Amino acid sequence: MAPPMSAADFLDALKDEGVTVVEVGDWRHHNRNHKGPWGPVHGVMIHHTVTKGSARTVELCRDGYEDLPGPLCHGVITKDGRVHLVGYGRANHAGLGDDDVLRAVIAEKALPHDNEANTDGNRHFYGFECENLGDGHDPWPEAQLAAIERVAAAICRHHGWTERSVIGHLEWQPGKVDPRGFTMASMRERVRDRLK
Repeated sequence: MAPPMSAADFLDALKDEGVTVVEVGDWRHHNRNHKGPWGPVHGVMIHHTVTKGSARTVELCRDGYEDLPGPLCHGVITKDGRVHLVGYGRANHAGLGDDDVLRAVIAEKALPHDNEANTDGNRHFYGFECENLGDGHDPWPEAQLAAIERVAAAICRHHGWTERSVIGHLEWQPGKVDPRGFTMASMRERVRDRLK
């Protein structure tokens, strides 16, 4: 079990991994901690936003919307490869997912098929939203893929995790398809290579 790193350590870990960071407002204290615990943390979850335009995407992920208040992640990875930090602590990104998947992430084993939604993922995962329409056609620039790789590796490196602690939303919650446009298997290979 791993307690979440401090906001300062999180920022340092990202920068040490070569991530280009943009700090948005009072991100260190913007969270949903009043709705439940954050931690222990066990992994990193990757999403796509179904949005277009970096400024609007960052604003939406920071503020959320009426039915789902922000922050909707810890960092927004825009197409130019920058990582906009919008919150730190509990965030509305993972929702309920499969406890068998969580056990596999903790054990760093192959993921089972997600077939139930019975476990609070907002408590256990760092979350990154990636600017993309999620239609399977919107491109994923290399700068953006490299940033996803770097943020995931930075967190794994800090906690002593392997690439098996990096999952997509589609592997956690039945019915989710994100991220669409690259495979999580290919991203885990990139993270594995970076951690070597």
